[in-house]
Amino acid sequence: MFKPKIITFEGIDGSGKTTHIKKVEQHLKKKKIKFLSFREPGGSKNSEKIRKLILNNKNNFNSFTDLLLYMSSRNENIQMLNKSKNIKIILIDRFIHSTLAYQHFGMGINANLINMLNKLIIKEKKIALTFLLLVNKKNLKERLNIRKSLNRYDKFKLSFYQKIQNGYLKIAKKRNSKFIIINSNDDIIKNNNIIIKEINSILKNLKK
Repeated sequence: MFKPKIITFEGIDGSGKTTHIKKVEQHLKKKKIKFLSFREPGGSKNSEKIRKLILNNKNNFNSFTDLLLYMSSRNENIQMLNKSKNIKIILIDRFIHSTLAYQHFGMGINANLINMLNKLIIKEKKIALTFLLLVNKKNLKERLNIRKSLNRYDKFKLSFYQKIQNGYLKIAKKRNSKFIIINSNDDIIKNNNIIIKEINSILKNLKK
C-alpha cells in the first residue's frame, strides 16, 4: 500500500512558510500530482474550530491547555489523512516540530511528554522532508508589523521568537538528514528554486 510523502514547512511567525507552500501547490498542480495541503493548528473542519480557540486574543490558556488543544487539532487532521485516498504528497504548514519548538523550547513543557503525545497521535506516519525557514529579527519585526491582524502568538516579544528559532535549530541538528534550512532573508525566488528542486527529487522517487 502506497504511503503519501509528508513534507512539512516549519519556522517562526513571519518566516514565509505560507508563501512557499502556495508556490509548491502551484507546482504540484502543473505536474498533476494529487496532494493535500493544510496548516496547523487548523486543517480539517474540526481543527479549524480549535484553531480559533487557540489564537483568539481574548483567550489566555495555560501552556499545558495550549498543548492539548494543539494535539487535539493534530488528531483531527490525522483522522482526515486516514480517510484520504490516492494522495501522493501531503504539505503541512507546521507539524510536530512546531509543537516541540513552541511548547517545549518556548514555554518549557517537558519534551518527553510532547514526543509521547505526538507518537500516540501520528502513529506510524513519517515525515519525508522538512523545510525550516529562518528569519532575522529586523525582517521578523517588519513582517509582523505589516500583518493585517495579529493573533495571540504574534504579540509575543521578539526575544520569544528568537528562543523558538534556536529551538528549531536544535531539532534540525538532531534530524539533519531530513531538514533543509532556508534563509528567508535571501531572495524569495532563489529560495523557491531550492524548495522546488527538493520537491522534484521526491516526485522523481515516487515514480520508482
